[in-house]
Amino acid sequence: MQTVIETRNISKDFSSGDETMRVLHGISITLYAGELTMLVGPSGCGKTTLLSIISGILRSTEGEVWIGGRDVTHMKDRHKVLLRREEIGFIFQQYNLLPALTAAENAAVPLVAAGMPLGTASKKAKGLLAQVGMGDHAHKLPRQLSGGQQQRVAIVRALIHEPRLIVCDEPTAALDAATGNSVMELLRNIASKPDSAVLVVTHDNRIYHFADRILHMSDGRIERDERKGVAA
Repeated sequence: MQTVIETRNISKDFSSGDETMRVLHGISITLYAGELTMLVGPSGCGKTTLLSIISGILRSTEGEVWIGGRDVTHMKDRHKVLLRREEIGFIFQQYNLLPALTAAENAAVPLVAAGMPLGTASKKAKGLLAQVGMGDHAHKLPRQLSGGQQQRVAIVRALIHEPRLIVCDEPTAALDAATGNSVMELLRNIASKPDSAVLVVTHDNRIYHFADRILHMSDGRIERDERKGVAA
């Protein structure tokens, strides 16, 4: 199986005054192409911290992250920026939509940043927005959209440039069951590609059946690795 992401003994400390707290303890995981992996566990166990380190937003205190066989941990910042733009799609709980752009234009931002003409990029964005039930809202500004609708725009923005890795933090939290299933079907289709992988942090047990693999996390450690009904 092709490796997309590998973490090697990742630990993370946070300091407050004279005190230091370790929130991640030597986590080593490998994510493979063609799989949708879910990271689950109680609030405060370190899921989002690990996701942020994997995606290059946070630096680990110890350990390494490798993406596609490249050591990201020791990569220069400008190279990290390029890697994130080309290889990773982000879906976080904060939508971070640009208020002056329409839903389609917001979703098209990664393509425009890569040099695609706005008209062409917006057309592709409208097609993906329609797949998540947003076809009639492509022309609207963020302030005209509900929280769930803004989430769907943010999801399309993460998927539109067809990155090798999609990292998601609670992608269905603001969605009803039907819309959440539509979003997960879209992520499932991406994860099934032979050179792509999806990592989802979630508390939503309604979507667990979409996973090829579930990593159970507790107190900054991976306690159980469950693959298609087989626990390891």
